[in-house]
Amino acid sequence: MSLIVSMADTIPGREIDSVVGIARGNVVRARFFGRDFIAGLRNLVGGEVPEYTDLLAESRETALDRMCKHAEEMGADAIVTVRLSTSSVMEGAAEILAYGTAVKLK
Repeated sequence: MSLIVSMADTIPGREIDSVVGIARGNVVRARFFGRDFIAGLRNLVGGEVPEYTDLLAESRETALDRMCKHAEEMGADAIVTVRLSTSSVMEGAAEILAYGTAVKLK
């Protein structure tokens, strides 16, 4: 059975047997000069900056993957109440944190 991941408090059709703990995964990404240069040019005309959109999307996926790996290491069957958080660590670097409640299912 593969790990079930949900932002809800429950898994439809399944019953939670026990809470294993908090599963978490994070990644800190820094901007890259080449990407910043192109983004700066895009900033002059406005609109979406796809270089940063892609960077953050990739970072979220990495954080979610690490959270799932952590839950599997704890022996969980599922993760409920999954949340994502972003914070600035320093100028030009951000942390993406994925966390949720790792549970065993009946």
